[in-house]
Amino acid sequence: MSAAASGLSVAAQDRVFRPEGVIGATVEALVAELASTGYDPLVTPVGRTAGEIRLTGAAMDPKAVGHGDLFVAISGARAHGADYVMTALDAGAAAVLTDVAGAEKVRERVGYRIPVIEVSRVREAAGPSAALIYGNTATSGPALFGVTGTNGKTTTTYFLRSLLDTLLRPHQRATGMIGTIEIASGDATIPSKMTTPEAVQLHSLMALFREADVAAAAMEVSSHAISYERTSGLFYAVAGFTNLTQDHLDLHGSMEEYFAAKAALFARRRTRSSVVIVDDPWGWRMAEVATGHVVTLATAETPDPAADWSVTDVAPHLLGSAFTLRNRHTGESIRSRTGLPGRFNVANAALAAVMVLTADESTALGVSREEIIAALEQADPFTISVPGRMQVIGTAPAAIVDFAHNPDAMIRTLEAAASTSTGKTILVIGAAGERDSAKRPAMGAIAVRMADHVIISDDDPHGEDPAQIRAGLLEGAREALAAEDLDTTLEEISPRLDAISRAVEVAEPEDTIILAGRGHEVHQDFAGTKHPIDDRVELARALRRRGFPTADDAPQTDPDPQTDLDPQTDPAPNTPDHHRLSTAEGGDKS
Repeated sequence: MSAAASGLSVAAQDRVFRPEGVIGATVEALVAELASTGYDPLVTPVGRTAGEIRLTGAAMDPKAVGHGDLFVAISGARAHGADYVMTALDAGAAAVLTDVAGAEKVRERVGYRIPVIEVSRVREAAGPSAALIYGNTATSGPALFGVTGTNGKTTTTYFLRSLLDTLLRPHQRATGMIGTIEIASGDATIPSKMTTPEAVQLHSLMALFREADVAAAAMEVSSHAISYERTSGLFYAVAGFTNLTQDHLDLHGSMEEYFAAKAALFARRRTRSSVVIVDDPWGWRMAEVATGHVVTLATAETPDPAADWSVTDVAPHLLGSAFTLRNRHTGESIRSRTGLPGRFNVANAALAAVMVLTADESTALGVSREEIIAALEQADPFTISVPGRMQVIGTAPAAIVDFAHNPDAMIRTLEAAASTSTGKTILVIGAAGERDSAKRPAMGAIAVRMADHVIISDDDPHGEDPAQIRAGLLEGAREALAAEDLDTTLEEISPRLDAISRAVEVAEPEDTIILAGRGHEVHQDFAGTKHPIDDRVELARALRRRGFPTADDAPQTDPDPQTDLDPQTDPAPNTPDHHRLSTAEGGDKS
């Protein structure tokens, strides 16, 4: 397992994260476990030989199946996993877990050559099944720290891991992380294919973590993961809630359904302790529905006095902020800081801190509370670089790449820029295709209200017409410009590479450039075809081309392939049709 193992398929990634030694479980034991937990399994063929078969792994992807695996065949959008049972069988599958339709497909293709365990809720049953096979229980370890919410999950998990690593490394114990950007076990990492892997892979990772002596792991938990039962069978030492704002309504349909999906993580059967940021009504509702040990945290400028912990005395510290955590019940006061800009990163750091302080009360991390407080006050665990999250690429002008891709995240990012900038704010935004289209006009309106120069370009169009996506953003931007008499400069420029070049072209040293929406991503998806582009690299390249200074840890760039191109007329070869569109409207404050 290494960082060099990039570009892996989901199947290859699954194999990389398999533990070396697995005790496993018999089919008979698995059926008994599923029966005892309410899944009412039906197994065929019935018999001693079938029951004694030992399962030593689990996989959903037929290409990832290994010898002795339980093949979990679920119904997908285009096909049923059972359609690929021969591939799984040839790879060594020892049994199949599936639904009624899948069981029929298996029998049609292979008869009774392999035990089939039939349940009605396959996705949900996959987690407990894999947990039994890999030996995962509520106390087996590692201690899991799960973070959910609309915004801030990635940064909070990076902060969590940094703090945990600061605490555990002196005890010769490792930490892990599972998230959008990477999956890590100790010092070894590979890129992640989704925010939260499937349940069978997560349980495999837990066993691998134990082999690597990983004592604690930080994990992003998306609403998709909860809704699709990817976290089924896992038990969290502490779960944290950041916030809830409009996003993913293409999946959930309404904010109420979105909230319900998130709330499922905070049930006592899944999570021992919960730490909930209560800066708005959604947070207080989450704290009310959470069961088990619930701790509330207020991070707003005027913190709610009813919260258990509050953030106070926020002050500038280099590019970031120093702050104090106060406990309403004990009077405890802890001074800490974060090197990342923005008040929202104070909230992310505070959540990570309180989650670990809460774990000290309920989890055997093997560290004292005094060690945690010393780490928070002296070790600076929250001054780290998080890929694509308020990542500083240039210094004069300040040039930042951020993952902000919904209205609330945009507001937070632009507020952070306004608090430190003395010049114009130049913003490049887009929106993903085949996603919640209702948020696009709001994002366009927010952009022209809060930035001085807005360039609307492309994000990941997926299968949608890029021009149609930009039109949604432009609709909201133009309405706000007209209704509110704004003098913001508004441009539409495609492809994105030209938009980045334009942002740097119009910038002066005192300005702030923000590339929003893509963060750490290194490809754009145009109708299923991936086109390489990394905002961080291209921004660094454009800054150096103009002679602007870049941050010490900004990406290194090769000789600029665009040096001899005229950005106003020449095509940039990073979109399928090499098309460049540029229109401008509104005033210019420069």
